[in-house]
Formats: sequence, structure tokens, C-alpha cells
Amino acid sequence: MPKHVAVLMGGWSSERPISLSSGNACVAALEGEGYRVTPVDVGPDVATVLTELKPDVALNALHGPAGEDGTIQGLLEILKIPYTHSGVLASALAMHKERAKTVMHAAGVAVPEGRVVNRYVAAKSHALVPPYVVKPIAEGSSMGVIIVRDGRSHPPQILASDEWVYGEEVLVETYVAGRELTCAVLGDRALGVIEIKPASGEWYDFDAKYAEGGSIHVLPAEIKPNVYQRVQELSLTAHQALGCRGVSRADLRYDDTPGGTGALVVLEVNTQPGMTPTSLVPEMAAHAGLSFGELVRWMVEDASLGR
Repeated sequence: MPKHVAVLMGGWSSERPISLSSGNACVAALEGEGYRVTPVDVGPDVATVLTELKPDVALNALHGPAGEDGTIQGLLEILKIPYTHSGVLASALAMHKERAKTVMHAAGVAVPEGRVVNRYVAAKSHALVPPYVVKPIAEGSSMGVIIVRDGRSHPPQILASDEWVYGEEVLVETYVAGRELTCAVLGDRALGVIEIKPASGEWYDFDAKYAEGGSIHVLPAEIKPNVYQRVQELSLTAHQALGCRGVSRADLRYDDTPGGTGALVVLEVNTQPGMTPTSLVPEMAAHAGLSFGELVRWMVEDASLGR
């Protein structure tokens, strides 16, 4: 009898469409691997749905709050359903960008300088000398991220408007120029390093991440071998420091600009990286010799409780 896998997707965060895309890709791949699969569009009744389904494993394809912050993980612990990716503590910690930075820094991982401020304060005057980045404390997929360029006379006014829906506090960080790099960790192994270049625009925003042809992925990244290895080391160290399990993906910046600082910093660790057709982790896994089906099979067989 094949394992019964419930693929949790959708939910109610701003990343719902991406989660549905990730989830549907995982459903198709797991069916191809011979599993019995039930897609679950997660809603407030998810506990009842899972209690009735009685799956052997839950593959968590949720993104954003509730799916990535320890909430669904805690529910799965209560229901005693083994699940993929990180556990309650690591999920909650990695989702809170400022607290995750504190833990990573203590483990020797370089992170950008910054501080948390009230959004109205950040809208009234520059929280840092430009250039700097303003981001929500607990969102993913570049939701709500604002880059304040050098020479800008006033801070972003949207922070004080009703259009801002990402919480009362924001993280303000020094902007690190240079390359956008990312590296996945699979268990206790760092995979290859990708450099991400937006096909248009100036940075790796939501459209660059998810639109067809929105970004160019250079794998392996064309950086010096010692820097490449350091990216892998930092990604694995960050994964372990936060207590992550299964698959994670670290996002980094590398300032190799002319006259730049040479800084290599970890921006964040994603405990629920995307599994869409344009996602980075499946691409890195393929580079390491794992098909998409083999990747999701690994994730299901790695699932456990008490993560």
C-alpha cells in the first residue's frame, strides 16, 4: 500500500497563488512517483479535514503566514501527522526576519545592518542613510519590499498609508550592492549556488520571481570558487543555526562592485521555498542530479514529527 500524502496548499496569505502553483506541481510529481495523493486547499477547517483524511504524511506547500511561521506545523504536531520542511520553532524563527538575523549573527553568519522601526516613524524620516531597504518583518516572496535609493530626499510615504497591509513594524536594513545569490540546503547538504538576474527592472521582485521569463538564473553562479564555497558554508550554517529541517533556501547578497566592500551577507532563510515551474530549489536539485519527482520523494520520506 503506497503512502497517503496530503499536499497542503493555498491558505489565506498574500502568497496563496504561489502556494497553489507549488502544491499542484508537487501533487503531479508525487502521483508520478506512485504515492496516493490528496490535495488540500487549506482553510480554517483544516484540522477537521486532516482528521478525516488520516494521511500518512503532510507535504507542506504553503507559503507565508500560517503556513510558514510555525502555525500549521504546530497543528500537525497535535494531530500527529508527520510533515515536511522545518518544525515549529525553526519555522517561527526564520519567518521573523529580525530575530532570525540575531540567531544567524551569533552563529558567525554575516547579516545586513539594520533595525526595526514603527512604519509611521519610517515614513516620517529616513531610518537609515540611503540607500537602504524597507521590508515587512514576516512576509515572503519580496512582498512589501521597498528599496530607498541613494539621494532620495524623503522616505517612502506608502508606509503611513492605508495601502500598507504588512504590519505596524518594519525592518530597515542597509542596502548591499552587487549580486543576488541563493543556495538551497537539502538535509545536511548545501546544493549549488545560483546568481539571479532580473530580466527587466532593477531587482529580484515578485514579478521577477514568478513571471515566466522574469529572471535569469545562472547556475553555477559565475563567482570565484572560494566565494562559491563560502556561500554554501553560510547557507548550511544558517540552516543549522535556525534549527531548520528538510529543504531550505538562503538568499544572499555579494558586493563585488568596483570599489565595493566585498561583503557577503545572508538576507534570510526560506523554510518553505517555492516549488513552482520557475522556482529555484528544483533547479538546484536538478543540477545535483535529482529530478523533481526524486526531490519531492526525498521530502516525503524525510517527513517526521518533533522537527
